Amino acid sequence: MTVAKIALSAATFAIDRPYSYRVPPALAGVLQPGMRVLVPFGTGNRTSEGLVLSVEEAEGGKLKEIVTLLDETPVLTPQGIQLALWMRERFFCTVYAAALTMLPTGLWYVLKESYALAPGIDRETWETQTEGRPRAHRILTLLQANGGRAALEQIQALEDLPNPRQTLRELEKAGLVVRQTQARRKVKDKTEPVAALALSPQEALAQMTPRKTTSPMGYAVTSLLCNLGSASVKELCYFTGASRQTIKSLEKRGILTLHQREVFRHTLPETVEVQPLADLNPQQQAAYAGLRDRMESGQPQAALLYGVTGSGKTQVYLHLIQAALAAGRGAMVLVPEIALTPSLLQIFLTHFGRQVAVLHSCLPTGERYDEWKRVRDGQASVVIGTRSAVFAPLPDPGLIILDEEQEGSYQSESMVRYHAREVAKFRCTQHKGLLVLGSATPAIESRYAAETGQYHLFTLTQRYNAHPLPQVFLADMRQELRRGNATGLSAKLREELEENLARGEQTILFLNRRGNSRMALCSDCGEAPTCPRCSVHLTYHSANGRLMCHYCGYSHPLPPVCPQCGGRFQFVGIGTQKLQEELQALYPDTEVMRMDADTVTATHSHEVLLDRFRRKKVPILLGTQMVAKGLDFPNVTLVGVVDGDLSLYADNYRAAERTFSLLTQVVGRAGRGDKPGRAVIQTWSPDNDVINLAARQDYDTFYRGEREMRRMLRFPPFLDLFRITISGPEESQVLRACAVVRRSLEPWIKPRQHGPEGPEVLGPAPAPVLKVNNRYRYRVLVKCRNGKEIRALLAQVLRAAQQDKANRGLSILMDVNPMD
Repeated sequence: MTVAKIALSAATFAIDRPYSYRVPPALAGVLQPGMRVLVPFGTGNRTSEGLVLSVEEAEGGKLKEIVTLLDETPVLTPQGIQLALWMRERFFCTVYAAALTMLPTGLWYVLKESYALAPGIDRETWETQTEGRPRAHRILTLLQANGGRAALEQIQALEDLPNPRQTLRELEKAGLVVRQTQARRKVKDKTEPVAALALSPQEALAQMTPRKTTSPMGYAVTSLLCNLGSASVKELCYFTGASRQTIKSLEKRGILTLHQREVFRHTLPETVEVQPLADLNPQQQAAYAGLRDRMESGQPQAALLYGVTGSGKTQVYLHLIQAALAAGRGAMVLVPEIALTPSLLQIFLTHFGRQVAVLHSCLPTGERYDEWKRVRDGQASVVIGTRSAVFAPLPDPGLIILDEEQEGSYQSESMVRYHAREVAKFRCTQHKGLLVLGSATPAIESRYAAETGQYHLFTLTQRYNAHPLPQVFLADMRQELRRGNATGLSAKLREELEENLARGEQTILFLNRRGNSRMALCSDCGEAPTCPRCSVHLTYHSANGRLMCHYCGYSHPLPPVCPQCGGRFQFVGIGTQKLQEELQALYPDTEVMRMDADTVTATHSHEVLLDRFRRKKVPILLGTQMVAKGLDFPNVTLVGVVDGDLSLYADNYRAAERTFSLLTQVVGRAGRGDKPGRAVIQTWSPDNDVINLAARQDYDTFYRGEREMRRMLRFPPFLDLFRITISGPEESQVLRACAVVRRSLEPWIKPRQHGPEGPEVLGPAPAPVLKVNNRYRYRVLVKCRNGKEIRALLAQVLRAAQQDKANRGLSILMDVNPMD
């Protein structure tokens, strides 16, 4: 008997394991690992998707049989299956969830469940059998009225019939109804009809020449095909003026044949002729030579490319990619923000042409699926994208680059909470490739790994054009307030900004808070409107006059007066909307472009806005984190940081690192062309070490201090963090579950607590924002070295918590070394 081991979508983490199913004779020899199937699962035999992990011959036994094969070819290679299994063990997810994360959403299936009257069951029969059972009678009446079949959604929509599944199971068991499941792909392959001659050109013309007068369009189509051999029906109609009916009549006569040809939805920007790469300066050449040697070593390698902003790391990447392609291998480049993709894509297209594919979440589902297929089929060997592009199906990735590798956006917060850096390491191990981590402000963990020899270290200490780094000024906002300046712009920033406007140079202003004001506050009673679903104050947005929650999306109009006392509202703090209004009032004849989550839409994408900023030479670009990194505009000579302290005092041990990185990156946007750059950092803490080191662009001093702080506090890279987050609608229930988790861990923790690397458990403690969307969130934190033993223990604790009936309705998540 042929048996398939299958990972199921219906299995939760608590019961996730390979399940055995019998392969029906029709699929014997066809079914392969990496294909998806539909199978019955559980006592009710509900249909579930599954991923085939292996197919083998085994002894006979009572096994359920596979219902349907969903894929014609495997969607995951053996290496992909191995990666999914590794992710399950490393990131505490199910195998099927890991597989779905690796696939584009266009390949996902939607299962539609429906119920139909069983064959041979008429109205008289089911009315007799359901007498005295009003719930069953109502369902069968609906089926009868619908022609014998109804979707589950229709049945669930019946009034006064909550949770009809139990009744449906009873009817199914009684043989009155049958359950049917249809699987529909989210996106289908796009095809177009193509015509080709069915005869030789001479025979085709011989048949159509006598009809030249009576059928001129038919003759024109035949003549064109004699020259082309084949062409799409759309092109034939366009160039000849023929109708599709003419094409059909030629097919009936046997002149041509029609078939479907696959076409891709995503069209890359038009590119000029492929250009050669620029020469490298001595520092770049030394880094490139060392990295290339590691890439060609035939062993998995990891390296940190640490270079100041504007040092030309991208040029080193391009030369490495060229070397990988010359060796017949693939390469992928990951960036932290979708906003960085268009400019980088244009550079790569200039040098590698149609070998480039782009993958990120803002692409329409169909286009992203087509780009994935281009990579899978070998039509593209260079992949550019955000975090999820690390799963691109390159058959042999010899090089994986994470640009701005310190960014928190490389860690997923979806169903599989992976970090792209860890996945990239595993893929490089699988394929004996090189992982390059590039940054001007590397993560403390990465810099420490280079210091201790786990990574190779290559440095670029000068800007590519040999120009100095921007001159940085600190503006003390306390002094500004004493002088009566309560606006968002200091006198120094206004002075520099006006100088830039007079010279026709561009400015980037960075403020990492969207909206108008941080909150509205009653000047009489101090009341500040809060979100009814979250434990946060509402942010005022002047564009729509509403108070909005940035966590759950709740909003309502700003009341004309305080609902508590009738007082007037004042607005505290400043956001991008308010700053834009201030700038437009100060400089009414100057265009101010705003780029944040409120202005970036499907029609006004990052690409459209940045392209307009470049082409139209818009004087001022104001934005959130989207403008802080990766942008390269030669005419930008001034950067203003409106609130340098915004992330400095956040409730997170990475706050100093994140602030230093943000300030360094955004300051580095100035002076990247031939003109010198300047930057103004506005701060309420001008004596803070982090602010001063960022102003001096002194990463090495910052790293040494932060490393010792982490060592004392036993944070990464010296110990790893496992964070268990439990959320639910009842606070007491969440706290009880956290306490049980902590008690489950203590017998393992306590005997091992001694020494600098001894494990420690902390909590339960509330999350920084306790309530989000009516769910309370508490956390238990474990500090220890990441190893198989602790991961096995935590997986066991998670399974027990998910299976505990007292935890029904709770969400239990695990993060490893979380970035937030």
